[in-house]
Amino acid sequence: MRRHELFVLGVAATLLAAGCSKHIVSAAPPSVIGPPPEERPVAPAEPAPLPAPKPAAEPAPEPPPAEPAPEPARRPAPRPRPAQAETPDAQPTPPKPAPPQISPQLSAKDLEGAKGRTTTQLKTAEENLQAANGKQLNAAQKDLVGKIRGFLDQSHEAIVADDWIRAENLAEKARVLSVELVKTF
Repeated sequence: MRRHELFVLGVAATLLAAGCSKHIVSAAPPSVIGPPPEERPVAPAEPAPLPAPKPAAEPAPEPPPAEPAPEPARRPAPRPRPAQAETPDAQPTPPKPAPPQISPQLSAKDLEGAKGRTTTQLKTAEENLQAANGKQLNAAQKDLVGKIRGFLDQSHEAIVADDWIRAENLAEKARVLSVELVKTF
């Protein structure tokens, strides 16, 4: 019987020395290709229940500490774009010229008519705008005043550029808005 007792004692010692039968599986690191996973709080590992003490047996070994969860992979910083290499022979590119203004060619008679109409419309718009000075204006009226001034400025710029068709159109817009402004007083 002595052999039988030694055999049982040997099997028990082997089982106790082998430790816990649970296998701890660590997760593979997340893929770098996809977006980073949502961060979730890591719950502390529950301690394994202690086995009932057995007489004449070695104490149970402590369970191995739980491995911390791996940090999510960070995306690499974007690579800076390479600066264009300047060669000593390269000359800086000249700035682009302003696009050409395409305007119809007016005869002398049409040009004088456009100048006269533009001047009349500008004068009317500016007079109506002067009538608004010193008055308490609401938000809509203030908006109209801003638009009128914008059209007047653009019309004066067109006159300087010798584009009388555009100047006349802008002066007409300023005049129409100024008439609407005067009607609201």
